[in-house]
Amino acid sequence: MMMMMTEADLIATANALVGEFRTSADCSAGGVAAAILSASGRVYTGICVDTQCSMGFCAEHAAVAEMLKARESEIALVVAVASGGKVVAPCGRCRELMWQVSPRNRHAMVVIGSGHQVMLAELLPHGG
Repeated sequence: MMMMMTEADLIATANALVGEFRTSADCSAGGVAAAILSASGRVYTGICVDTQCSMGFCAEHAAVAEMLKARESEIALVVAVASGGKVVAPCGRCRELMWQVSPRNRHAMVVIGSGHQVMLAELLPHGG
């Protein structure tokens, strides 16, 4: 029997990964962590990479890449947290990526605050 992952569980999963660390004078990572619950019930995670030349990527991008490696593309629930455990909404680039990965993701729920979720379509221009 598969245990149902709750919003609090997903936030805790991302919280366990967040924590900025410097890899070089030009790069830091981990300032934001993300966790995605796929439609199949699997969880995928990622952390952001911030570079001096702006060629890094968001935590949600890393989590989406993990999901795609497993040949999944449909998101049920996604959350990103910053240092200190603050839930943060995905940026426009992340919203667009999740939408383009699968149009079904317009119905994905996005945690934008503890106990507050909205559909991805609500965060896209013109409702996706």
